[in-house]
Amino acid sequence: MPQKKLYNHCKSQLDHTLEILEIRKAEILIALESESKSSAGDKHETGRAMIQLDREKLGEQIKKAEKNKIVLNQLKHYKSSGVVCFGSAVQTNNSNYYIAIPGSNCLIETNTFHCISPQSPIGVLLLGKKVGDQIKFNGITSTITVIT
Repeated sequence: MPQKKLYNHCKSQLDHTLEILEIRKAEILIALESESKSSAGDKHETGRAMIQLDREKLGEQIKKAEKNKIVLNQLKHYKSSGVVCFGSAVQTNNSNYYIAIPGSNCLIETNTFHCISPQSPIGVLLLGKKVGDQIKFNGITSTITVIT
């Protein structure tokens, strides 16, 4: 059952992203403090404004990562239902997917799984499907072979 490995992959990736964002947040605060000590007129104001924009963008990224963490935690005790749903690992004759949060690909044995959200275009097509059902995406028809 690949769910545990896929879940751990997504969790690890998300934890790493949050660590990087927190480091970046600390760097921005240091830059903001440093810019506050400067008094170079218009250049000073422009520098502060740019740092503030970076801070706002970073805040949005942190919110998104924390939201994904909450969503992912719902899959801690996932049980397969035989129908593609949030938390399913889906294998097709063309590609494999983990319906959870968007993330990097995960290699399990010889199978590469694309970590996608249920709201993604392929996620929407897969939801509710069973083994043997087909989906068509970008002109390619895929048949579902395994759902766990």
